[in-house]
Amino acid sequence: MEERGLSVAHTTIMRWVHQYGPELDKRIRRHLKQTNDSWKVDEAYIKVKSQWMYLYRAVDSKGNTIDFYLSKARNHKAAKRFFKKALQSFHISEPRVVTVDKNPAYPIAVEELRKEKKMPLGIQLRQVKYLNNIVEQDHRFIKNRVRSMLGLKSFRTATSIISGIEAMHMVKKG
Repeated sequence: MEERGLSVAHTTIMRWVHQYGPELDKRIRRHLKQTNDSWKVDEAYIKVKSQWMYLYRAVDSKGNTIDFYLSKARNHKAAKRFFKKALQSFHISEPRVVTVDKNPAYPIAVEELRKEKKMPLGIQLRQVKYLNNIVEQDHRFIKNRVRSMLGLKSFRTATSIISGIEAMHMVKKG
C-alpha cells in the first residue's frame, strides 16, 4: 500500500483481517467447486494464547478443502460438531468414504451422527494412519501462516484469522 502512497498501520490491517476474514469465508463458499465423495479428516495443533487448540480440517481426495473447525477440545463432541458443520456446506457431495487417523473420537462421533440421521448409514469409516497424507500436507500451509504470526492471542481472533487464511487457501486451490 505504501507503493500507492498510502500509509497504513499494521494494526489497521489486522483489524481488516479480523473483520473481513469471516465475511470472505462466508461469501466464497457458494462459488467453490463441488467436492468428491472421498473425505480425508484430520486435526492439527495450533497454539492460541499459550494453549494448544485443535484445528479440525477435511479435504477430499483431490485436495479440495471441505471445511475446518477450531476447537478447544479434542474429543468426540468436537469431532461431532466438526462433522455437522462440514455436512452443511454448500459445495460438498455426500461422503462415501471418510478416512481418519487413529483418534478414537471419530468413530464415536460418526456413530452418534448416524443415530441422529445426520450422516448417511452407508458411509465407510477408515482408520488408516497413512491414507491421510493429503490432509497432513494441506496442514502445512496453515501452520506456516500461523507460525509466522508469532502466535494467536485469543480464541475469537484466532477463529477469524484462520477463517480468512482458509478462505484464501480455498480460492488459491480453485
